[in-house]
Amino acid sequence: MNYVLFDEARRNNLLPLTFLRPVADIRFGILTIREKWERFLNCKTSTLTEEYLAPRYPLVKEKDNVIINGAICPNQSLLKEIAKLKAGQALVKGDSVIAMFLNEKDFEVQSGAIEEIETKTEYLEIFNTWDIFAKNGEAIKADFELITKGRKSKPVPADCKAIAAENIFIEEGAEILFSTLNATDGPIYIGKDAIVMEGSNLRGPVALCDHAQTKMAAKIYGPTTIGPYSKVGGEINCSVIFGYSNKAHDGFLGHSVVAEWCNLGADTNTSNMKNTYDTVKLWNYPDESFIETGQQFCGLIMGDHSKCGINTMFNTGTVVGVSSNIFGSGFQRNFISSFKWGGVAGFTTFLPKKAIEVARGMYKRRNLEFSDIDAKLIEDVYNLTHNYRRM
Repeated sequence: MNYVLFDEARRNNLLPLTFLRPVADIRFGILTIREKWERFLNCKTSTLTEEYLAPRYPLVKEKDNVIINGAICPNQSLLKEIAKLKAGQALVKGDSVIAMFLNEKDFEVQSGAIEEIETKTEYLEIFNTWDIFAKNGEAIKADFELITKGRKSKPVPADCKAIAAENIFIEEGAEILFSTLNATDGPIYIGKDAIVMEGSNLRGPVALCDHAQTKMAAKIYGPTTIGPYSKVGGEINCSVIFGYSNKAHDGFLGHSVVAEWCNLGADTNTSNMKNTYDTVKLWNYPDESFIETGQQFCGLIMGDHSKCGINTMFNTGTVVGVSSNIFGSGFQRNFISSFKWGGVAGFTTFLPKKAIEVARGMYKRRNLEFSDIDAKLIEDVYNLTHNYRRM
C-alpha cells in the first residue's frame, strides 16, 4: 500500500509555520507528525500539498493509495480502522476526513461516490498554531512510549540528580553533566548525541532531540520540545522549537513555537500572559485579523529563518513570518510579516536575494547544502506574502 499525507484547509491556520513545510512536517512532541506515521506504518510516506512545495515534498502515486490527514497523529486504534478501508471509502470524524482509500485513477478526483465511515477512535490533532504548545505534553508522552517501548535507557550519570528516573530515557551518545532531571510530571527524553551542560534543570515533560544542546544553567519547564541541532539557554516554558534554531542565551521564552533556522539574540524575552489576565488574541492569516485563542498563556509564533537582535522584547501573542530580522528597543508589534527588517522604529523589506544568501550561510555552518529548490521556496514565499507586508 502507498501512503500519502495530505494538507487540507486548516493548513492556512497554521501559517507562518506551514509556509515552508506541509502540516505533517511540524514537530509536535518528540517527532514530527510524519515521523509518527512512518513509525506506525513501517514505511515511507509522500505528500499532497501546495503546488509550490511539491518540488521539496513530491507526491508519489501508485495503484492503491491511502491518503491520510497530515494534521492528525496516529495511534493503534486509528491504524486498525484505516487498515480496514476499501477502495472508495473514507474514514471521517464529522466534517473532517481522516483517511481515504483511492485507486490511482480516482486520485485526482477525491470526491464523488465516497462511502464515509465514522471513526470510533479518539486521537490527537492540531488545528491552530497554539495547539502545538498547548497539546505538546500529550504528544511528548505518546512519542516517549512509542520510541522507548521495549528498549533500555542509558543510565543517568552519577553526578546528576534524577527524580522519577523510570520516566527518563537517554539515547546513545548523549552527554549530561552535573544537572537535574525531574520527570515526576512527565517523561524526559534525551536524544542521540544531545548535550545537557552543567547546571541545567529539566522538568518534564521535556524532549531534547538528537544533537540538541542546553547551555549551562538552562531552566527548561515542560511541556517543551527542543528540536534536533538546536541550542537553548536561559528559561524556557511550554514551548516547541522545531530544529536547527538557537536561543542560546539568557532570556525567557514561554508558550511559544519557533520554526527552523531561527535565532533569538541574547536577553530576548517573550511576554506570554497579559497584565489583565484576559485570553490572548493571535494573528490569523486566513482572516487577516487577530482571532481569539482561548489561551491565557500565549507567547511567540516565529516562522522559519527569522531572527531577532539582543534585548528584543516580544508582546504577548506575537506572530513573526518567514525571514524577518527584528531589532531595537521597546516592545515589538504583535504581527510582523515575512521579509521584514527593523523594529519599533520602522521596517524595510528584506529582499529574497539577501535572505537566500543568509540561509545559505547558515546551512554551510551546519555542513548542509542549500539547494536551488530551497532558494526557489524562499522566493515563492516572498511573493506569496507580498500583501501582508503592506499591513
